[in-house]
Amino acid sequence: KNLQLLDDMVREKELAVENTSDTLSACRLRSRMLAKQLDHVDMEIEREEEAGNVAAVSRLQAVSSRLYTELEREKERELRLALTQKQNLVELWQIETEQAKYDILREELQKDEEELQMQYQEEREVRIWKEKITALQAEGTRRTREKREEKAQRECEERKKKLLEDAKRNHKKAVSFLRQSMARIHEKNAKEEVKAREHMERRIQAVLSLKTSITSNRERLQTLQILNKAKALEAKKEEMKMREAILAEGGNVIRELFLHKRQQENEKKKEAFRELQKSRKMEIVSRILQERASIHKQRKRQSTAKAIKPRGKLVDPLLQSREAWQSEETCKHADGEISQLYLQNLCSFTKALAFSISLPHEVLWESGDEDTERNKTLLVPEFPGLWGQEYDLHKVPKAEDPTRLAIRAMRKQMAERKIEALQAGILHKQTVPAQEHKGCAFHSKPSCIHFKDFDVGQTYKKKIVLTNASYSVNYCRLVGISEWLKDFISVHFDPPGKMSSGMSCEFLVTFKPMINEGLEGAVMFMAQTGSFSVPLKCTVKTCILALDKELIDFGSLVVGETISRTISLTNSGALGARFK
Repeated sequence: KNLQLLDDMVREKELAVENTSDTLSACRLRSRMLAKQLDHVDMEIEREEEAGNVAAVSRLQAVSSRLYTELEREKERELRLALTQKQNLVELWQIETEQAKYDILREELQKDEEELQMQYQEEREVRIWKEKITALQAEGTRRTREKREEKAQRECEERKKKLLEDAKRNHKKAVSFLRQSMARIHEKNAKEEVKAREHMERRIQAVLSLKTSITSNRERLQTLQILNKAKALEAKKEEMKMREAILAEGGNVIRELFLHKRQQENEKKKEAFRELQKSRKMEIVSRILQERASIHKQRKRQSTAKAIKPRGKLVDPLLQSREAWQSEETCKHADGEISQLYLQNLCSFTKALAFSISLPHEVLWESGDEDTERNKTLLVPEFPGLWGQEYDLHKVPKAEDPTRLAIRAMRKQMAERKIEALQAGILHKQTVPAQEHKGCAFHSKPSCIHFKDFDVGQTYKKKIVLTNASYSVNYCRLVGISEWLKDFISVHFDPPGKMSSGMSCEFLVTFKPMINEGLEGAVMFMAQTGSFSVPLKCTVKTCILALDKELIDFGSLVVGETISRTISLTNSGALGARFK
C-alpha cells in the first residue's frame, strides 16, 4: 500500500511539474510578445511627436501604459511560476529518494505476485483435470444406463411375445366354455322374456280394471254428492223442527242445539275411527300376503341358483350344503312365523276383509310384487363372501382339485388379456344374447361440464360421475383434454379398473381462468368399446334482460279515464347492465 501511495505521489508531482513548465513557457512567450509590442508603440509615439499629431500621441501613450502594466503582471506571474516549479522539483526529488529506499521491497512484492499467479495457474489446471474426469465418468454412466434400457426393452418384447402365445393357447381352451355359457344365457333370457310378457299382460289387465273402477268411483262420487246435499237439507229441516219444538216447550234453544251438534260430531269421529281401524287391518293383511309372496320368490331364486352353480362354478360342497341348510332353516322359521300371524290375523280381521274387496286380484298382486322388490328381507346375501365361511386358522388346507386350479388360472389369464387389449386400444363390442349395445358405453352426470359466470384468477372445481351403461364388464381410462384447454383445465382421474354394468366412478375437473373469454372443448376417455368424450364449456358473465309481458293490454276504457300498468324488467344474468 505504501509503495502504491509513493507511485501515485510521483505521478502527481510529475504531472504538476509538466503543467507548471508549460504554463511558465507560455508566460515567458507572452512577456516577449508584450515587450515587442511596447517597443513598437514607443517607436510610433516618437514618429507621431515628430509629426505633431497630439491625438495619436495621447492614444499611443495610453496603449503604452496598458502594455507596460500587463508586462509587469506577466513578469510577476513568471516569478511565481518559477518558484512553484522549483518547489515541485524539490518535492519530486524527495519522493524519488524515498521511493529508492523501497526498491528491495518492490522486487520482493513482484516475486510474490508472480508466485501467486503461478499458484492460480496450477489450481486452474487441477480444476480442469477434475472436470474432465467427472465428464468421463458421466459418459460412462450414461452408456451403462442405455445398455440397461436396451436390455429391459428386449426382455419386455420377449415377455409380450410369450404372453401373446399363451393367450392364443388359452383362447382355444376358452371357446368351448364360452359356447356353453352363451347357450345357458340364451335359455335364461328366453325365460325372462316370457315372464316379462306375462307380467306386462297382467299389468295391462290391471290398468283396464283400474280404469273401470275409476269410472265407477266417479259415478259413486256424483251420487254421494247428491246424497250429501239431500242430507244437508234434511238436517236443516230437522234443526228447524227441533228449534220450533224447543221453543214450544219453553227450553234453551241455543244450548239444546249445541248439545245436539256435539253429539253428531262425536258420532262422526267414532265412525272415522272405525274406518281407520278397518284400513289398518287391510294394510296388515296385504303386508302379510306380500311377505308370503316374497318368501316364495326367494325359494324359487335359491333353487335356480343351486341348479346353475354346479354347471357354472365349482363351489365347495361343504359350504354349499351349509348355506343351503341355513337358508332353508331361515325360510322355514320365517314361513312358520308368518303363517302363524296370518292365521291369527285372519281370525281377528274377518269383518275387515268383507270391506276390503274393492280392487281386482291382479292389481293387489302387482303392487305386492313391486313393494316386495323394494322392501324384501335379505334372508340370504345375494353375493356370498368370506363372511359366509368359517375358516379354521390352525387347520391345514387340503390339496385343491386340479380342474378347479385350471379354471382359476384360465380366468386370470382372460382378465390379463382383456387389460392388455384395453391398453393397446383393441376395441370389443358389448353384446348380450339377442341384443347388442349401441352408443356411448359410459354416461356422465352431468352430461356437460359447464363452468359459467367465472371470474379471472379464481379456481373452480366440479366432480363428475361416470356410469357404465354397457351390458357387461368394461374398463375406462383418461386420454386427455382438448389442446386449447390445457392451460386452464386440469383433470384428476384414478382409473377404477374393471367396472360391472351399472357401476360408477368419479373424476375431478379443476378450472383456473386466466382470460375473460368463453371456452369449449371435451374431456376424452377410452373404453373397451371405443372412445367417448364429455363436453366441457366455460362461459363468461353476461347480462340477460327479459320483460314479464309481451303485450300491454289496457282492456276497455272510458273517454277521460286513466289506467296504469306495471312492467317488470329482470336481469337473470350475472353481469350488470344499464338500460333506458
